[in-house]
Amino acid sequence: MNDDSYGIRLTDTADGRNSASMLVKRMYARRGYAGTRHVLDETNRVTLTATDRGDVVGTVTIGIDSDRGLMADELFKDILDEHRARGARLCECTKLAFDLSERSRVPLANVFHLALIYARDLYDCTDVIIEINPRHLRFYERMLGFRQQGELKINPRVNAPAYLMHLSLDYVGEQVERFGGTFDSAAGGTERSLYPYFFSPREERGIINRLLRMDEQNLP
Repeated sequence: MNDDSYGIRLTDTADGRNSASMLVKRMYARRGYAGTRHVLDETNRVTLTATDRGDVVGTVTIGIDSDRGLMADELFKDILDEHRARGARLCECTKLAFDLSERSRVPLANVFHLALIYARDLYDCTDVIIEINPRHLRFYERMLGFRQQGELKINPRVNAPAYLMHLSLDYVGEQVERFGGTFDSAAGGTERSLYPYFFSPREERGIINRLLRMDEQNLP
């Protein structure tokens, strides 16, 4: 999923994780957030990075719910347990950082879409949650369709206020079918969300098939 200048990669090496961590720290510091730990290198977590001409310009980590829970349980366990009780298979988006100066929306949309494909099609997740600063609430609502859940709390990991937001992966699938890959068409030109910059339905199916084949090859 790359050409001569642009690529998206699964971050499974120390160097890759360090590059992602440096971007997270730089972007968080720019926003005045407290220091944060390295991108987590744990089971049930997938970290992806976008590179442009060799430079890491974006990263996101998807954590899959397990017996160990999710990071968001620290503040919002009651809400997450409500989702679990209705049968939801949760994942959480963490360490999302993008250097969008002089960049298009494509890297952000592509990495986020690929992370959700991992969660839905390799780990059978149905819903994604994210903890966000109030200043970014409208962005996640308007650009991706997240909805706020619960009250504002202080996130001790970054010493900043945080809302919990929720997104159904069924909704994501519907938006991809309608708008995926249409950013340069008349249909996508009037849509203000990020979904026109997601992969097209055809591209998505190809990515899913490729990831499933890779997963089968890695089985013991």
